[in-house]
Amino acid sequence: MDKLDGFRSGSYAGLAADDLGQEDERPPLVLLHGLTFDRTMWRPALAELESIDAGRRAVALDLPGHGESPKAASYSVQTIVERVHAAILDAQLEDPVVVGHSGSAGTASVYAATHRTRGVITVEGSSNVGAFAGMAQSLEPVLRGPGFDDAWARITANVFGLDEVAPEVRAFVVATGRPNQEVVLGYWQELFERSPQQLNAMVIEGAAAIRESGVRYVSVMGHDPSPEDVAWLRTNLPDARNLVWPDSGHFPHLAHPHRFADLLAETATWTGGQLAGPSRSAG
Repeated sequence: MDKLDGFRSGSYAGLAADDLGQEDERPPLVLLHGLTFDRTMWRPALAELESIDAGRRAVALDLPGHGESPKAASYSVQTIVERVHAAILDAQLEDPVVVGHSGSAGTASVYAATHRTRGVITVEGSSNVGAFAGMAQSLEPVLRGPGFDDAWARITANVFGLDEVAPEVRAFVVATGRPNQEVVLGYWQELFERSPQQLNAMVIEGAAAIRESGVRYVSVMGHDPSPEDVAWLRTNLPDARNLVWPDSGHFPHLAHPHRFADLLAETATWTGGQLAGPSRSAG
């Protein structure tokens, strides 16, 4: 995979970060990896971005309990959103475009519903959180026990679609995924505690805030979405742009880093319109 040159490695509000470029009139990018991965997930696409949209400010964070960021007492969605917000303020980023992969697609969406953004890009996110919670709840006893590693391997085998991607992408995913039982259980605690109906209601409420704000929303998938997901988006985010990049499994941004960098570069024009969320200093 491509090496990312010219980035600054540091931390913001206690979260480890890769930081590229300089603040200018283009909205900055904030990139959030999925569960069990870290900020290196974005380096191939950001390496491409350097040649497409030179000097663009982009900050890729290690979420709590991942990469070089320490574990936390709570991993609730709202807690993670506020940790991300604190990092954004510390990095002095003005109304960013927030990008989230897999589980962080929901984090990016909640962020846009509660804080000022210029837009959201989700990668392999799903609106059907209730169904996913039902699966997680059925596996909770195994995940909490000594069979965690085997159970996690079965889950990822069904989700990741690594047979669809090139060998170098597969190797990158395997090398950078570091499942930790305590951290996974922490991030999934709300899935265990809330009913599928409650979770779906929360997602619909967040989508309403984004829809009413007019903030741009792009969904990137590595496979055709289900009819249910299509219907949900048409109802709840009718202006969302849906991109499907077939045969890229759960990692379209890794399977097509140049194409994904093109999409990131396109957001440089996302500078007008109403913004979601309260004032920048809130939270």
